[in-house]
This record gives sequence, structure tokens and C-alpha cells, in this order.
Amino acid sequence: MLNVAIRAARAAGAIINRAALDIEAVRVSQKQVNDFVTEVDHASEAAIIDTLLATYPSHGILAEESGQAHGSATADHIWIIDPLDGTTNFIHGFPVYCVSIALLVKDRIEQAVVYDPTRNDLFTATRGRGAFMNDRRIRVSKRTQLPQCLIATGFPYRQGDDFPTYLKMMGDVMQRTAGLRRPGAAALDLAYVAAGFSDGFFEAGLKAWDIAAGSLLVTEAGGLIGNFTGEAGDLNQAECLAANPRVYAQLAQLLGKYSRFQSAVRPSGEHRPPIVLKKNNAAVPGGAA
Repeated sequence: MLNVAIRAARAAGAIINRAALDIEAVRVSQKQVNDFVTEVDHASEAAIIDTLLATYPSHGILAEESGQAHGSATADHIWIIDPLDGTTNFIHGFPVYCVSIALLVKDRIEQAVVYDPTRNDLFTATRGRGAFMNDRRIRVSKRTQLPQCLIATGFPYRQGDDFPTYLKMMGDVMQRTAGLRRPGAAALDLAYVAAGFSDGFFEAGLKAWDIAAGSLLVTEAGGLIGNFTGEAGDLNQAECLAANPRVYAQLAQLLGKYSRFQSAVRPSGEHRPPIVLKKNNAAVPGGAA
């Protein structure tokens, strides 16, 4: 199944790379303020779905652009797809975007592929078998002190987002770390945490297709992922914190007060390790370090 997902991701990447040669010719529409979709998103998604369902016609699909319109909605095997994560970057010619594909089997993420077509970097993970970048085993960083750490994030961009709170969060992190980065593609941000290129990542407002593949990459690389309090995550909870275990605990201490799940933190301030993800209230083990 991982090989089929890789084939699907590369097919989508080929479409994206061809379109990137002439960005001005790409048709762009707007789903909402600052939220764009292009014909490339749709073509990439169609290529992925066609590849997956040609081999596994009984599987289900959850895709960013078409939702659950394809495949079997009641299947035990659900492919979670983001055909072009970082669309805003793409339409500006800013070369930070990727294809993200994850396989959910009976409410557990079992396979993950994040493919960066501009660099031909392929990140993969299979539950219990580790995470890889271009067939090389990857691990989260070994840094333990926040002042030495490079942290990635994503800025709010939708109407109604809580900009003042996010500025406070960024201020707390910026003053205590070596740097804060905003690349603009959450799936790739998580892959970079898994590979140790950055030491942690946090963002609010993400969807299941943004984090599904990246979550398995992080945990299979020895990292932790959950919400801002450090508690077990949820594919649909719209909060994401990921890092190596030591940095994760420190970031949770900083960001927990901004979480809508703050009341779930133990009174002592202790944060339980986020060993599971959840989808529709069903536990999905995330492979704790």
C-alpha cells in the first residue's frame, strides 16, 4: 500500500512540476479570504484518487477538495489526501509545497507519504517500521534546550482567526528560541520535524489532511504530536504541536495556556505524552517515542 501511495504522490508531483513551469497560466479561484484553490489542486487530487482506487476500489477517500465524494465512505481503509499543501506558495512561485497522502485503517494511521516535488524529496512512514527520507532512516533532532531550537509555525489567515492571541504565542516562542519560521505547508513542516531539520512545530486551524501523514512521520521518527497542552491529539481538533520529546514538553508549557483544551491539563501542570491521535472520537495510536 505504501508503494501505491508513493506512485500516486509522484504522479501528482509531476502534474505540479509541469504547471510550475508556467504559473501565470494556472487558473486560480478563491474558496474564502486568503484560501486559494487552483486547477492544479484538482488535477493533482484526481491523479491521486485514480491511482489509489485503481488498485483498491473498495477503499474510502477523504480529500481536501472533493471530501468523501470518491470511494467507499464506510470502508475500513480511508486514504486522507492533500493534493497540494501550500497552494498560496505555489501560485506565487515560492517553492515550498508538497503532496500529502495517509492511510487510515480502522481509525489508525498506518501509512504516510509526503512528497516535495520541487526538491524530489520523498518522506515515508509505515507504522512500526520507522520514517524515511529518500530511503534514508530519519529521526527527530536531539536538541534539548529551547534557546538552541529552530521552531516552525503557520500564521492565521482566515477571517475570524484570533490574531492577537497568535501574536502572543509567537512572541513567547520567539523570545525563547533560536528562531521561528513560517514555511507555509504544514505537512512539509511536520516532515521536517521528523527529519530533524527543525526542532518543533505548532499551528492552529489545521484540518485532518494537513496533519494525517505528517503525524505518522513524526511519531515513527521518535517525536511526539498532540495539541498545545501536550495532550493526545485529534485529527479534527485544529491544534497541532509536534517536536522531539524534550522540546515538546517545553513548548507545551509555553503554549498550553493558549489552548482551548487547557482545562484538560492536570492540575499539577504535568502533561501526559500524546501517544494517540483520534478521529471521530475513536483512538488512533500515534506511536509514542
